Amino acid sequence: MRILLSNDDGYFSPGLERLAADLASHAEITVVAPERDRSGASNSLTLDRPLTVRRAPSGFLFVNGTPTDCVHLAVTGLLDELPDMVISGINHGANMGDDTIYSGTVAAAMEGYLLGIPSIAVSLANKTGKHFETAARVIVDMLNRHRRQSSGPWLLNVNVPDVPHGELKGERVTRLGKRHKAEPVVKTQTPRGETCYWVGAAGAAADAGEGTDFDAVERGYVSVTPLQIDLTNHGDMPRIAGWLSARVKTDANA
Repeated sequence: MRILLSNDDGYFSPGLERLAADLASHAEITVVAPERDRSGASNSLTLDRPLTVRRAPSGFLFVNGTPTDCVHLAVTGLLDELPDMVISGINHGANMGDDTIYSGTVAAAMEGYLLGIPSIAVSLANKTGKHFETAARVIVDMLNRHRRQSSGPWLLNVNVPDVPHGELKGERVTRLGKRHKAEPVVKTQTPRGETCYWVGAAGAAADAGEGTDFDAVERGYVSVTPLQIDLTNHGDMPRIAGWLSARVKTDANA
């Protein structure tokens, strides 16, 4: 089995190194990751300049682009053979609720899914980052289950509590929760006296009830959220159709 690994923290991140090491005895691993931290890059593709690919002493390939660039390049021409799975992570910090919209970790997995490959985004849900081995073991277990019973292409967002593996309560299939609005921007000055701004921290969870990713992780469970790509608001289509129809009639009677 061939697995493509990527992330948004950069090719040197401890989570990526741990995941690659733990998966090495289970599959043929290729790492294609950004050359630097690209957290928050979302699904952006670099279209205004060419990209370069270099090899680190570890054997990992790194790209001067986004997480999406990394997976797109790998799948559409860089690799001689297509991967059987794309795994992005282990991210240093959670990707739950609204975080998934901005997350480069999720975006890398999403690109794999868009290209027809089963894909997983995995995050260690604590910035302390003590137990990457726990998240790696969770992914190895999921890989083995996929081998025993393949369920076709899917996109999974996995968040793992930052605890020893033996302290996990289990796994729960969850939906995305929601956060409050972000904290205000932080206004400061450069050494040259120019005003600049740091984007504020993410807000606290607003929708964190039973069944959400926030609730599962808080209770000590691995959160597994199946994601989809279709942004169409199907339920709102009749209302918008009626609104457009009414406007057309009004224009015709003018």
